[in-house]
Amino acid sequence: MSLAKATRTVSIARHESGAAPVVRDDAIAAEEPLEIRVGGHSVAVVMRTPGHDRELTAGFLVTEGIVRRREEVLDMVYCRSDGGQPEENVLDVLLAPGATVDLARLTRHVFTSSSCGICSKASIEAVQAQFPPIPVPVTPRRAVLAALPEKLRAAQAAFDATGGLHASALFDAGGGLQVVREDVGRHNALDKVVGHAFFAERLPLSGTVLLVSGRVSFEIMQKALAAGIPAVAAISAPTSAAVEFARASGQVLVGFLRGERMNVYAGTLAG
Repeated sequence: MSLAKATRTVSIARHESGAAPVVRDDAIAAEEPLEIRVGGHSVAVVMRTPGHDRELTAGFLVTEGIVRRREEVLDMVYCRSDGGQPEENVLDVLLAPGATVDLARLTRHVFTSSSCGICSKASIEAVQAQFPPIPVPVTPRRAVLAALPEKLRAAQAAFDATGGLHASALFDAGGGLQVVREDVGRHNALDKVVGHAFFAERLPLSGTVLLVSGRVSFEIMQKALAAGIPAVAAISAPTSAAVEFARASGQVLVGFLRGERMNVYAGTLAG
């Protein structure tokens, strides 16, 4: 991600004990709306950090169950203003000939954030109607998981500059970093990872481990399942709905991953 896109510079007054405030420039995380259109129809507006917008859009459509295969998408283009200039906050998905989507299902947004108070049991059943449980459970090695936070932290360039971005990183079974994405929204960061795999034609992501920098919600587990990710680890805590979802879906869920210390909420580990 380009730091120029991911950050903004603002003037602040820095206060420290026993000293007069000092006016200085400070880098903060950029947050702007992205309108997602499919065939010219507006389907969603997400607040995101600019950068990797095509991946974000593809990941969003995959995890909503709207598109499944790379060949369904012909292209993604920024819409143009009345003056003919590209509008970098409006992205239109052009479907391949013969590809169809259920736009009515898109606009309903059944699965939203945990603040909406959805019923976890009913939601799990609804999600699994689209995305079946993991067919072959995995048993990640403890030593591999213990090394992941340091690898993620070393790759968070935008976080280093601002201190205000979430990150999602995908690793192989041996702990090799495959891709990392940052965003003000943890769901967006994961959608960008999924979108990266979509364009690389790597879905489903069997045999991989996802590490997220924040807490794990129901939606994070749902998006991981949609991408076929069998194991999810987090620096922070999971929610009760996330744990219930992981157990029902055959996913490994690890929270409070701090070096050799970790809590296993679903599945089992090796070693």
